Amino acid sequence: MLSRIAESLFWIGRYVERADDTARILDVHLQLLLEDPYLSEAEACTALLAVMGVEIDTMDAGNGIDPPPPDIDRNLVLERLAYASDHPSSIVGSLSAARENARRARETVSSELWECLNMTWIGIDAARERATTAHQFFMWVRERSALVAGIADASMSQDDAWRFLTLGR
Repeated sequence: MLSRIAESLFWIGRYVERADDTARILDVHLQLLLEDPYLSEAEACTALLAVMGVEIDTMDAGNGIDPPPPDIDRNLVLERLAYASDHPSSIVGSLSAARENARRARETVSSELWECLNMTWIGIDAARERATTAHQFFMWVRERSALVAGIADASMSQDDAWRFLTLGR
């Protein structure tokens, strides 16, 4: 197997897993903001963005003593970690990168897996429009991630290609 194919397969698994994990983290984070009345939304969102490795231009990365700027809220977190297509750690960015890697390894992945990744990428905007809450969008992402994993396990030979994909997950 060519190293570029192995790398693409690994990153397909990694990006799909990243999208799934990010959706779960954001879902829990938003639920925590709703349930805990004593939690400062700006501080919680700043902490989550820092943990996820997202740099915000308005953040003072220096001392950690000053309170976070008031414009850091759940909408900014959702935009950066869920919907930003240009950010590699966001859900949309991860699913887009998984699809791009599948396109590069098209001759190795099964037709079913390619169709699943491609339809997931095509359906992102429609899923966002249909979702009346962020939770519904996150559920859709988790379902698509599980579908990718299941199709990979069911439709690919349990050979090196499958192992590299699973290693990424």
